[in-house]
Amino acid sequence: MTLRSTSAAGKEPKISTSLGDKIGFSSVSTNDGVQIFYKDWGPKTAQPIVFHHGWPLSSDDWDNQMLFFLGKGYRVIAHDRRGHGRSSQTSDGHDMDHYAADAAAVVEHLDLRNAIHVGHSTGGGEAARYVARYGKERVAKLILIGAVPPLMLKTEANPNGLPIDVLDGLRKQLAANRSQFYFDFASGPFYGYNRPGAEPSQAVIWNWWRQGMVGSARAHYDGIKAFSETDFTEDLKNITVPTLIQHGGDDQIVPVGDSALLSAKLLRHSTLKIYDLLPHGLCTTHANIINADLLAFISA
Repeated sequence: MTLRSTSAAGKEPKISTSLGDKIGFSSVSTNDGVQIFYKDWGPKTAQPIVFHHGWPLSSDDWDNQMLFFLGKGYRVIAHDRRGHGRSSQTSDGHDMDHYAADAAAVVEHLDLRNAIHVGHSTGGGEAARYVARYGKERVAKLILIGAVPPLMLKTEANPNGLPIDVLDGLRKQLAANRSQFYFDFASGPFYGYNRPGAEPSQAVIWNWWRQGMVGSARAHYDGIKAFSETDFTEDLKNITVPTLIQHGGDDQIVPVGDSALLSAKLLRHSTLKIYDLLPHGLCTTHANIINADLLAFISA
């Protein structure tokens, strides 16, 4: 069965049901033949919450939040970005336009309406572009957590951004020894485990590493450009739904001053929450705090 569609730059993505449904997992196939894996839990009549994961992870990174909101009676959905997790390890399309179109393919396939979209880190950029480009008739609210918008890269117009040398360094480490790079990344700045007095969780570190290594090195390499060099300024200006911004005050991956504070000014209806001393991976390290504030905003 084939559903109606257009290209990634259009208003509705091309999708079809996947062979994945016949072999025990749920996925949709995009117009360029990429299978996007997704989870869909809870009552089909309940309000849907759609989760967009960070780089280089998968929908598994939302386990805590999905179980929490499932227990509150919501329908929860999360997908693996192309080249990540259980989705196709395609060679092409590792950019925000395709990411947003792939998310739209899942949303249209499930016919989700009045949905809450929650994006962390790179997923925050994906969610913002999806809402701005595709979500006007389907989205109720947006939540950006440790999100990359409006722009991470240092430019003349964005002087406080990350220098390209830093991003080139990430690409160099990934290409040289992806396994070691991911282990070090999770063991250090992502969860703030490099801070004095921090108590690293080996289970959390290895779960991060596991999610990363399941995905494609090509997708993750190209994804660095996607999350760091995409300018979301116009996306944010065009978003009209109420938006909650949550960000760790000690985020070492996406510094709060050049992300959340600027996004709050660009959005029409924003609520900003900065959590002093919390790291980039705050949805895991401080899930109880984040979940409570998510629930308050969603149910308001």
